[in-house]
Amino acid sequence: MKPIHVGLCSFGMSGYVFHAPFAEENPRFNLYGVWERTKNEAAKKYPNIITFRSLDALLADENIELVIVNTPSVTHYEFAKKALEAKKHVIVEKPFVATVEQAEELIALANKNDVKLSVFHNRRYDSDFKTVQKVLENKVLGDVVDVHIHYDRYQPGLSPKAHKEVNTPAVGALYDLGSHLIDQALHLFGKPKAVFADTGIFRPSSKVLDYFDVKLYYDTFRVTLKSSLYVKEVVTGFTLHGTLGSFVKSRADVQEDALKEGKVTGSKGYGIEPENERGLLHTQKDGVVSRTKIPTLPGNYMDYFDAIAAAIRDNGKLPVTAEEAALVIEIIEASIQSNQEQRVITL
Repeated sequence: MKPIHVGLCSFGMSGYVFHAPFAEENPRFNLYGVWERTKNEAAKKYPNIITFRSLDALLADENIELVIVNTPSVTHYEFAKKALEAKKHVIVEKPFVATVEQAEELIALANKNDVKLSVFHNRRYDSDFKTVQKVLENKVLGDVVDVHIHYDRYQPGLSPKAHKEVNTPAVGALYDLGSHLIDQALHLFGKPKAVFADTGIFRPSSKVLDYFDVKLYYDTFRVTLKSSLYVKEVVTGFTLHGTLGSFVKSRADVQEDALKEGKVTGSKGYGIEPENERGLLHTQKDGVVSRTKIPTLPGNYMDYFDAIAAAIRDNGKLPVTAEEAALVIEIIEASIQSNQEQRVITL
């Protein structure tokens, strides 16, 4: 099979850690070129690539089939639109875009030009989330009643990435970490009936949201999504309560740290959490109470890229559809409206 030539739109942390290694290692891809305006960092690591000095130059290269838009989120709509107009397949980093209107326009454009459009919601492939998903599939909790998904950090200072601290569209906690949590909730439970949200700015001098507490309303249960940058002692990432018991799991996927260290996906121990991060399953069945540590499934972001290759070459199912990503943006917009109006928003 002819490898899919990939054009990467930037080589910051996202490109270096989350995209270039997979396009380079996966035999179904070829890391063909990277857009860097003035630097040559990508070529230092991958000497065989082409360095493009403009997006137009990258898009004009007929060899490139797949463009990864991993530039600052405020540019996602504009750059993805240009790539789709050039009839390239496109992966957009999360958050997809700023509004549902933008998302729908890109989806229509991809359909018109018969190209694939996906969004890189990689946290579906985290070890912790995959384990939570397996616990739910096994139905050991009975009927779900209350779910809490957190992504907390202790980062009271402003980000060194200036674009993340400017109050522009698609910037702030809901679009950044919120995209991960919302996508995980939707992947587990589908679209909720309604949304209520409380958001805030707590860091000194911050101009963008750095806190959110979003509640998703389903017919028979509730899901709470929460993030703060003032959490020094992180306890759990996932807490699930059901009619037969509870499951508690830390957010402990090791892939990001491994990739920052230059480890490849096939290396020993890749995607394997430490045993002390195993989740606790506390249930009762037929009057018997059990408290058990559950082995954590390995994480692997390469699964996403394998599925992208299959979608492009074999017309397989996209690992994350643009429609799924658009629903994430719909929840974000509803959350913003809910906070502004201090009321529950029906979807």
